[in-house]
Amino acid sequence: MTEGGDDAVMPATSGGTAESPSGPRLDVVAIGNALVDVLASAKDEDLDGLGLVKGTMALVDQARSESIYAAMGPATEASGGSAANTAAGVAALGGRAAFLGRVADDGFGMAFTHDIRSIGVAFDPTPAPAIPGEAVTGHCLVLVTGDAERTMATHLGVASDFGSVDLHGGHLSSTQVVYLEGYLWEQPSAKAAMREAIEVAHGNDAAVALSLSDPFCVEHHRAEFLELLKGDLEMVFANEDEITLLFGAPDFDAAVGAVTETGVLAVLTRGAAGCVVVTAAGAVEVPAVPVERVVDTTGAGDLFAAGFLYGITNGLSPEASARLGGLGAAEVISHVGARPQADLRALAVEAGLFS
Repeated sequence: MTEGGDDAVMPATSGGTAESPSGPRLDVVAIGNALVDVLASAKDEDLDGLGLVKGTMALVDQARSESIYAAMGPATEASGGSAANTAAGVAALGGRAAFLGRVADDGFGMAFTHDIRSIGVAFDPTPAPAIPGEAVTGHCLVLVTGDAERTMATHLGVASDFGSVDLHGGHLSSTQVVYLEGYLWEQPSAKAAMREAIEVAHGNDAAVALSLSDPFCVEHHRAEFLELLKGDLEMVFANEDEITLLFGAPDFDAAVGAVTETGVLAVLTRGAAGCVVVTAAGAVEVPAVPVERVVDTTGAGDLFAAGFLYGITNGLSPEASARLGGLGAAEVISHVGARPQADLRALAVEAGLFS
């Protein structure tokens, strides 16, 4: 499969070649929490001692964040945030991406802004005034255990104040896809802003995609997420646990059947078992890309979404887009950190996905 294939599926948009008044149409505008990841190795007993549940993400306040950080070993800092990682992946593949999120004018905020712009993602925030201990750029403490599982404690900081003022009308009106991070749905002002973004997107012939992000997001907002599937979304990204929980299904197969009935393009990841892509033509299983050694699963779903979104906005079929997503996920789990280190474009060419 090469770019520009005739079997590409691009829901609810007029195509990938449209021009905006300011230049070429963006492939993806990602909306989410702007976070700086602080990564450190940990043991299972460390997680127990900190009261963290392995493999999950917990929201914490500033004081709790500081206490966990004090207990962590040597750490590495890297810009992150789920939707921001996805935008970074789109750019790494050669796509046109923008990110919408809120940062403070502190060190973390400056680092985040520099990092995402340096890789070609458009990011034009109005930083909030930083107040030490009160208003800071969001950060995520990531504890990676020997089995490559990551456990996260996130202090959202000013990201929790994301609202309509942080939307960028020029980006939203000139993109093929608006990608929404489910984590952001936790915040009332952000939820209102995302509903506004959905309206702007549809008013400009763009598709809207939602990542369910985490089982706790589904538990908190199940009814609203199900309602969004009735006309507000063209795509949904979820892992096996999230989609099963969303539909209250007894097993994954039943969840696939339920999402098929919605008519939404669904991309359902299953870790080492690959993924299932659900289209109007039915469900297709796509195997995972083999990885010699899994080092850190942070960002796997984010980079999978990046590959899929880049593919679907640049002429690949849903199945080929899923293969591209799997390639991105395989690259990012082979090292520490949630953003690609290898040349994703070159890897895709080598895999025969691009000519």
